[in-house]
Amino acid sequence: MDRRPRVRRLVLGDYRSYPALDLPLSGAPVVLAGHNGAGKTNLLEALSFFTPGRGFRRAELAECARDAGQGGWAVSVAVEDASQAVEAVQLGTGLEPPDGVTAASRRCRIDRAAVPSAKGFAEHLRVVWLTPAMDGLFAGPSSERRRFLDRIVLTVDSEHGTRVSALERALRNRNRVLEEGRQSGRLDAAWAEAAEREVASLGVAVAAARHETVTRLAALIAVHRDPASPFPWADVSVVGGVEALVANHPALDAEDRYRALLRDTRSRDAAAGRTSIGPHLSDLAVRHGPKDAEAARSSTGEQKALLVGLVLASARLVTAMSGIAPLVLLDEIAAHFDPVRREALYAELQALGGHVFMTGADPALFAELRGAERFEVVPGAVRPAG
Repeated sequence: MDRRPRVRRLVLGDYRSYPALDLPLSGAPVVLAGHNGAGKTNLLEALSFFTPGRGFRRAELAECARDAGQGGWAVSVAVEDASQAVEAVQLGTGLEPPDGVTAASRRCRIDRAAVPSAKGFAEHLRVVWLTPAMDGLFAGPSSERRRFLDRIVLTVDSEHGTRVSALERALRNRNRVLEEGRQSGRLDAAWAEAAEREVASLGVAVAAARHETVTRLAALIAVHRDPASPFPWADVSVVGGVEALVANHPALDAEDRYRALLRDTRSRDAAAGRTSIGPHLSDLAVRHGPKDAEAARSSTGEQKALLVGLVLASARLVTAMSGIAPLVLLDEIAAHFDPVRREALYAELQALGGHVFMTGADPALFAELRGAERFEVVPGAVRPAG
């Protein structure tokens, strides 16, 4: 049986607009309504920190500290499993303020015991989200789609972020070695080969994780394809030279082939100051399935519906691959849809089995969300909706 974690208590301290908040929850879907600027998105962002990374705003940690505070902040959640498969657990994270001796640093705790990083939370909680900042995903730069894909991979494989960061460092190292060779007129072949060996190893690992995740996502979308759904199914694939190597060759062979490509492009890359082949340039290709058209060429409304469908599919994938139904954070999503699509969205969300948190300015938008727990958000506080 899949685990269905529920946040039963959310506690904030000096987090953005909240001096202090202690919010008990029932485990039902959560609706957070309030005027723009009241602090609704801050609450969802706080929950998004229970995954590796910098939350869905990708903010510097110090930015999350309340302006009138001491420079630190804390977020804690009490999590119970609706399936009762595991014991309740308390998760905490935050920024420890500088004390004059040590710099500010992030802290993560499970049942009050320190853990090395937010990767430890994956044993208890997985999180997916959709925010207005993602509206231009299909028509925007490929870097945004890579980040979206890597977030999906990270939600099912908590080591993926570490590999991506290591690959970025390895690429910078290769670029530096090539630049030094260009400036001196004599490339150190041994250093270049060592740098390229590391890039190839990490690059194939990153590409393999992306390829496997997208392959599974495409298969799951095919199983759940519903022509009558107002959220059209997406045809997804990952496009990249190294991903193609991974798809067609064993891992060690793919590494050898990628390393050969790196060796053959040294002169060009040295002149350009960058590595011209690798997973850092890959893209997530998305097509509007029913229309067999590029997602980027769809209308704004079609892109929004397609994106919602893709996020719902990624949530199903997380459950299928991890056995944990994810927290689903939807920021200002309902306002974009008519009543028919809203009702369909709420039915899809309840079928997912994860704990859903939604925000919106108008509480009436959530009338069709049955059994929800409703709150009014005002600056610095959250209270039950009257």
